[in-house]
Amino acid sequence: MNEPKLTTIAELEDKCVDIRSNLLNFIYRIGMGHLGGELSIVEMAVALYYKYLNFDVMDPHKEGRDRFILSKGHCSETLYTIFSDQGAYTQDFMVEHFESLETYLFGMHSNRKRCPQIEVSAGSLGHGLPVSVGYALGARYRGENYRVICMIGDGEFDEGTNWEALMSGAHYRLNNLTCILDKNQLQMTGKTREIMNIDPVADKVRAFGWNVIEIEDGNNMAQVCAALDQLPERDCRTREKPTFIISNTVKGKGVSFMEGNHKWHGGGIGKEDLKIALADVAKMRKA
Repeated sequence: MNEPKLTTIAELEDKCVDIRSNLLNFIYRIGMGHLGGELSIVEMAVALYYKYLNFDVMDPHKEGRDRFILSKGHCSETLYTIFSDQGAYTQDFMVEHFESLETYLFGMHSNRKRCPQIEVSAGSLGHGLPVSVGYALGARYRGENYRVICMIGDGEFDEGTNWEALMSGAHYRLNNLTCILDKNQLQMTGKTREIMNIDPVADKVRAFGWNVIEIEDGNNMAQVCAALDQLPERDCRTREKPTFIISNTVKGKGVSFMEGNHKWHGGGIGKEDLKIALADVAKMRKA
């Protein structure tokens, strides 16, 4: 089963609550994850998979599909949860095959050779955007009209390969390429601005020749959709600027004791914490 597209902000917001709840239960059952970053990307991931991407989880290699590359591959459990919600797998199946030595279908870091819905294996940071440049060039050379959308983390933006990719994307005028920066301001050991400050990131990326869109609150679905509505048409013949979306989010969004706490970058969640987390997330449902 592949769910029909969701069209309204209310429907997408409601789906975010489902995904957050299912994600928390999944991490509790497998005993490991990266909940802070996984929760910060929920609104963007839901908007993409339930409204904007031309992608079918039941036919993941379909010709002409949009390519989504989650470069911050340690947050792949959010994608697995969406694939499950859209009917590709049950949660029991994902738990059974998580980090399994026999099958290894689902891992802490995404693996395209095992899970067909994963476009690019990721986890070694700084690789997704360079690969996305290649995908976007490939679409143009083959005359195929699809979008290439890559999501990177702000801690990951330290990696020099991202800046080489910024140069290449602008040089080749890849209007079919979009990079989304999940700017939750925290990485594994603390605040990104104290470890390696990337600001003023909008000015820097514009100087590289990209069109920049900034979302003030990347956990606000209306603002996320307003940004994605501005993406250019799927037309490989057009040679303009690639698009860079800065999505200001909150690490651990929706869970009171996780929000803004870098200590929830990685690890599992205990039974008592899960109860509190699920109750917090339930409060986010508006209808």
